Amino acid sequence: QLEKITYNINISSSSCCCILRGQMKLLITTVTLLLTIKESAGFTVSTGSTRHSTELFVTRRPFITGNWKLNPQTRDEAVKLAKEISNSVGSQTLNVDVALFVPYVFIEATKEAVDSKIEIGAEGVCPEIQGAFTGAVSAAMLNSIGVKWVLAGHSERRTIFGETDEYINGQCLKLIEEGMAVMLCVGETESEYESNLADAICAVQLKKGLAGIKKEDMDRVAIAYEPVWAIGTGKVATPQVAQKVHASCRRILADMFDQSTADKTRILYGGSVSPESVDELMAQPDIDGALVGGASLSAEKFGRIINFQPVEVHA
Repeated sequence: QLEKITYNINISSSSCCCILRGQMKLLITTVTLLLTIKESAGFTVSTGSTRHSTELFVTRRPFITGNWKLNPQTRDEAVKLAKEISNSVGSQTLNVDVALFVPYVFIEATKEAVDSKIEIGAEGVCPEIQGAFTGAVSAAMLNSIGVKWVLAGHSERRTIFGETDEYINGQCLKLIEEGMAVMLCVGETESEYESNLADAICAVQLKKGLAGIKKEDMDRVAIAYEPVWAIGTGKVATPQVAQKVHASCRRILADMFDQSTADKTRILYGGSVSPESVDELMAQPDIDGALVGGASLSAEKFGRIINFQPVEVHA
């Protein structure tokens, strides 16, 4: 990883030649470093569809993900849908990571169906290791069948199943401890949004959810901003509203860790993302991907979202 370096150079006529030689040496060294950097944890220095940070040389590869929730109803349907979605990832697809979060019982079958084109993740995890926790699935269990990414903190888990910030933090910590990756979901309700509390709610959920996570482990963390009022309602935060909250989340991460870590962390938008809304959303500088619900159950719709074409943003 490259740190942003600031040079303060006082140029005088007598030292001009030395400075020019030094700057040329610096330029050659920088180019050499860039050419030797390998893609890792979603960061790349290649051209194509990358999200450019405010910090020098830092880019974020887009991450398009689907959350199947309690769908579909049979193994055969799950395999068929996974194969159809996998067929959407091809030469026309930009430099994008793709993942599907599916019900536990479909994980192994869908992993086999998509081969390595798409990452198959789990919709949740129990923070306990083992013991008398009927119906629970541990991080170690998921890791043993090749799962890397797991959701934590989705609004439906918070509201319907009563998962607290402390429980969600336990999930994040256990997944990182197990060497896996977590997508932490944060977001406000409609009444909180109307009360101008979106930033405050996201700050609390980020700080509590990521408590105890070291900055060197943040390369295995992604954030999904999902305004609760836009999930499954057909309502979508405008790209400008979503961008504002994403930028706020990045500032919060900078306060929690540092600016470099914040600039490298991918922040996805989740809230009724559709083929019609994805292009303008993905054109925003701080929106690094999408967590898609209903549209991920249609290979045609989700395929279009995977193959988004960001439009030009006018100031």
